[in-house]
Amino acid sequence: MSERALIDVEKVRAAALRPAGAWASVDVVDAAPSTNTLLLEIAAQAEREGEPLAAPAALAAEHQTAGIGRAGRTWETPPRAALTVSTLLRPAASADALGWLPLLTGVAVVRVLRAAGVPASLKWPNDVLLPAADEVDGFGPWRKVAGILAQGVPGGDGVVVGVGLNVTQPAVELPVPTATSLALAGAPESALDRTALLTAYLAELAAVVGRWAADDGDVHAPGPGGGPSLADEYADRCATLGASVRVELAGGAGVVEGRAAHLTVDGALVVARDDGSVRMVTAGDVHHLRRA
Repeated sequence: MSERALIDVEKVRAAALRPAGAWASVDVVDAAPSTNTLLLEIAAQAEREGEPLAAPAALAAEHQTAGIGRAGRTWETPPRAALTVSTLLRPAASADALGWLPLLTGVAVVRVLRAAGVPASLKWPNDVLLPAADEVDGFGPWRKVAGILAQGVPGGDGVVVGVGLNVTQPAVELPVPTATSLALAGAPESALDRTALLTAYLAELAAVVGRWAADDGDVHAPGPGGGPSLADEYADRCATLGASVRVELAGGAGVVEGRAAHLTVDGALVVARDDGSVRMVTAGDVHHLRRA
């Protein structure tokens, strides 16, 4: 297993900060309950003082003690074992289009991992998956290696998007049996370098969000040279689309089962049910059902 080295923040800054890079600031703290919570507090305080924090800004922690997931779930990451990073973004997109922001963040993470030789895929709306040899309820032939959470800045127009990527944890250090890490999945040694991972992630996230903003939040706009749209890239990398799923709707609003058919223009999931009806899901926990 790779040595758990500190992130070389100066190396990351050399690649990421303006004028050569896209980022206004990049900081790494020793520990934080949650990088999302800390960056939201910093951004909200700046808003109250009348000097909004310059965006895009990134904040990573070597040790996260109370990371925040969906439905208020929390977890702890061992020191220097994961990449826990939050970014403050102010994308020039309509409120309706903002549902795509965590999905596009997932595209950036998958780009980084695939470039490092790791066959990552996406689970709608906010998980990054790696293939597994056996199937488990909720994830099918996959295990979760990263989670994504987007939160609005109180009193401001920014959005903080957090990523928690498991890098070198052995099984005993993971929060649930359905999780994995890059090391456990047999990723190349070069893919376990958190400095390189953070540098590559910030570059890819800036590229994806920058393209999205240039297209006025239209994820269906063709790529450079008529290449795939961002929506096409997401769909191509999403293990949920086409799978049999059970969705536990947010707020205890019920359960929907069927085939994950496609995404709407604002990033919601359309589930085709066996009775021929369809249900649009904007928020919920998706469980991949075991294959017959």
